[in-house]
Amino acid sequence: MLRLKMGNKRQNRKSVVGIVFTVFGLLLFSGCKDDVFPKPASHLRLDYPMAKYVDFENDCPFSFEMNSDAVIKGEKDCGFTISYPKMKATIYLTYKPVNSNINFLLRDAQKLTYEHVIKADDILEQPYLDPSKKVYGMFYQVDGNAATNSQFYVTDSTKHFVTGSVYFYTKPNYDSIMPAASYVRNDMQRLMETLKWK
Repeated sequence: MLRLKMGNKRQNRKSVVGIVFTVFGLLLFSGCKDDVFPKPASHLRLDYPMAKYVDFENDCPFSFEMNSDAVIKGEKDCGFTISYPKMKATIYLTYKPVNSNINFLLRDAQKLTYEHVIKADDILEQPYLDPSKKVYGMFYQVDGNAATNSQFYVTDSTKHFVTGSVYFYTKPNYDSIMPAASYVRNDMQRLMETLKWK
């Protein structure tokens, strides 16, 4: 009787070991399918409405066109904030009168742009000249993970100087904000090109 029980234990061990090897073998062979490749990175598709521009008149010595979907607030000394709540972006406009300080104002505007060179992949300069309106300036496109992706300045070189820069209220990851950045950049360029002195 004792021998019979010992024989059953050995048989039970053999059958458990056999089941384990069978399951392991099935898993091993069923896993041999085509190679698995990672899926390509997907990007969020963001579509924005076609921009409609309206004239913005004010008591300051300049006027311009702006996107009708943006919200504008006047600040002191003819500065403005133009907000894009859906995109969490704001364009900041600053006005300075020119009083024999044009070189200082130009250096300051350029310095502000090139402070972002640490995080920027590239800074493209696009000169802007409109002698008929006496508007001269520079538009900067800042590519990369910088805090701002567009800046500009315009002047008549004798009386007026306006700077503009856009900031997003999110971590500056250029790839993820690129659609919104491109949209706001176009608005900012339109603002600069339609600016008129009074």
